[in-house]
Amino acid sequence: MSNMGQETLSDTKNEIESASKRDWMQVLASYHTPDHLRSTLEMIITVIPFVALWIAALWALSVSYVLTLAICIPAAGFLLRLFTIQHDCGHGAFFRTKALNTWVGRVLGVFTLTPYDVWRRAHAMHHGTSGDLGKRGYGDIDTLTVEEYQNRSALSRFGYRLYRHPLVLFGIGPAYNFILRNRLPFEFMSDGWRYWISAMATNIAIVIVVASMIYMVGLGPFLLIQIPITLMATTIGVWLFYVQHQYEDTYWARGEEWNLADAAFKGSSYYVLPSVLAWMMANINVHHVHHLNSRIPFYRLTQVLRDYPELKDVSRLTLWKSFACARLSLWDETQQKLVSFSALK
Repeated sequence: MSNMGQETLSDTKNEIESASKRDWMQVLASYHTPDHLRSTLEMIITVIPFVALWIAALWALSVSYVLTLAICIPAAGFLLRLFTIQHDCGHGAFFRTKALNTWVGRVLGVFTLTPYDVWRRAHAMHHGTSGDLGKRGYGDIDTLTVEEYQNRSALSRFGYRLYRHPLVLFGIGPAYNFILRNRLPFEFMSDGWRYWISAMATNIAIVIVVASMIYMVGLGPFLLIQIPITLMATTIGVWLFYVQHQYEDTYWARGEEWNLADAAFKGSSYYVLPSVLAWMMANINVHHVHHLNSRIPFYRLTQVLRDYPELKDVSRLTLWKSFACARLSLWDETQQKLVSFSALK
């Protein structure tokens, strides 16, 4: 990059850091109010293609299972889009009324295997603590500092290395988290019946839906279609969540040094994706704006970028560069960046 280009990028970053002192809740308040017609349309153009693709995958079983798997790929994308709609409901950003957000979110939770009330609280805690070293563990990827890792026993270090291995983090982990772990409210076991009711009601509804589908199409066809869709959707979802916060120049701070604006600007990425993928992910890749103001419906996040183009240069992460993030595992407090295990040598 030329010196002029570096100076321009530096100037932009300085402008953004100055802007971060502003009250972004006030600046972005005009984007809050959901459009019920638009939200309903977004629901329709997500549910109908998902159902149609599922039926197409069922038909394709009589032709070729390879064709079925090919159809499962876009179906997984639409399932992930349903999860993003559920995510917006959890923030009260998809519909204007709390009851409508809640019940749509609960119904979608049956198909995304995510008990809505449990997830909503955990995710709210994530938004309130993201990037805070003193409040890790709420709806995020477990991350140790270099010093913490070095002070652990050999067995504990091995366990952490295993947890952070890409095959576990993006392979076994997503399936375990959505299929098994979500069946009980582990994070809120002693926080009242509300979260137990949410988890158990979701479990019962899942059993009813699965049993009905097996009755209609048969056990084998159901598993051959739904398992690939679920595994692909959960893996992509965990990858998205990972790169939204786990990149080299992300943000972690302790105590009074932590603040919400910096956590959004520096600790949440703008994951630049091809337009088709961004649409399929319901713009959750514009994650820094989402963390600035979580009440903005996903279909208005790109409008924020158009109105505030300087935000396009904040925590920008391209698709190609994002793959290198998979090797980053430890927060180096001295260098203020994520590093790989190999960096310790």
